[in-house]
Amino acid sequence: MLQTLFNIPAEIAGWPAFGFGLLFALWAVASVGLLAYLAWRQGFNADTWGYVPILLLIGAIVAWVLPALCNEQGLPIRGYGVMMLLAVVSAAALAVWRGKRVGIEPDVIFSLVFWMLAPGIIGARAFYVIEYWPEYARTFTEPSGGLGAFLGGVVNVAQGGLVVYGALFGGLTGLLLFVRKHRLPLLAVCDLIAPSIMLGLAVGRIGCLLNGCCFGGECDRAWAVTFPPNAPPYLAQVERGRMYGMTLGDDPRLAPRVLGVDPGSPADRAGLKAGDSLEGINDSDISITGQAYWALADAFYGRKPLLIRVEGRPEIKVPAVEPPPRSLPVHPTQLYSSINALFLCLLLLAWSPLRRRDGELLALLLSVYPVTRFVMEIIRTDESAVFGTGMSISQNVSLLLLLCAVGLWFYILRQPRGLAFSSIE
Repeated sequence: MLQTLFNIPAEIAGWPAFGFGLLFALWAVASVGLLAYLAWRQGFNADTWGYVPILLLIGAIVAWVLPALCNEQGLPIRGYGVMMLLAVVSAAALAVWRGKRVGIEPDVIFSLVFWMLAPGIIGARAFYVIEYWPEYARTFTEPSGGLGAFLGGVVNVAQGGLVVYGALFGGLTGLLLFVRKHRLPLLAVCDLIAPSIMLGLAVGRIGCLLNGCCFGGECDRAWAVTFPPNAPPYLAQVERGRMYGMTLGDDPRLAPRVLGVDPGSPADRAGLKAGDSLEGINDSDISITGQAYWALADAFYGRKPLLIRVEGRPEIKVPAVEPPPRSLPVHPTQLYSSINALFLCLLLLAWSPLRRRDGELLALLLSVYPVTRFVMEIIRTDESAVFGTGMSISQNVSLLLLLCAVGLWFYILRQPRGLAFSSIE
């Protein structure tokens, strides 16, 4: 785990780096240069003007968002954000290489990436914020919170919090607009970029490992990993009572019930049992599991014993525990996901010269990835069940995409053989 790679100073040679400073000036020069180049190549047509809203959005981020993200050392450059950037670059490079083999100019690919990038990030972030809405909404009521803190948390993408399926839907929106505007064959373009999506995901998941997000459940295998106290897996184990030897559920909205107790643990020695329903912890009344999370975290970090009120039993006292330097070992699901995406990328590249109809690579992607993602969600413990299905939101979306894949295969196989672009090997 390496959340912060380095910090960029807030001032360089006495000039502010962010806000209306050096970076803003660089953005202005680069934006004017890009628009001038496009105007020289193709004139001030609709495609050239299509870059303006995205460039203005970037300028707004430089002027107002980046200063809010600075700390005492300056602007932290997160490992997660760097890997996301490398993911975009590697995905674009693969698409350019494959596009050149069928006579598509790199400018077209770069333009497509530009159109997909912003909607993809917005969709991925929106998906994450909706999934964890209570955590973001709570900033309004905290003393140090408010609208500014809420918006700062929402746009702080570089620190983590993007959902692949949100990026897929957002990027697809940009793709549809692009192919409609340029009158390109939709399925052929999807086949062109399908391997790039998986390559980008393979690189981006390394950023998840550096950030500590998208973590798996506890694991006793030799390849298990541990995380420091500031990492999401460590906090999740604290909230679920694992540091005391108990286990609470992953859904904060359910009734607070003890799912298990480790033999010989502090919770076991104090008399806590699996199946116990919690009514209170220390001074807090508990009615849902989420309230138990906060009470456990408060006691753990405050080095306080637990006074647990259990339904139908006398109060149980669990002594305070010394915080361990690392989390309990967990599955490196980030690496599992990265390897899975890389293999899917290679599978799509291998299938490409065998295609007989446009859309086959997209259909194959929608057939395989939802299955592997569904299985991965069984190992991951960072997402709770939703919609009363007993499955995470990603598992629900995976089933939906599988249905879409069936419909897409049915449509593709009814089409005559032929490719809009020549075979890509």
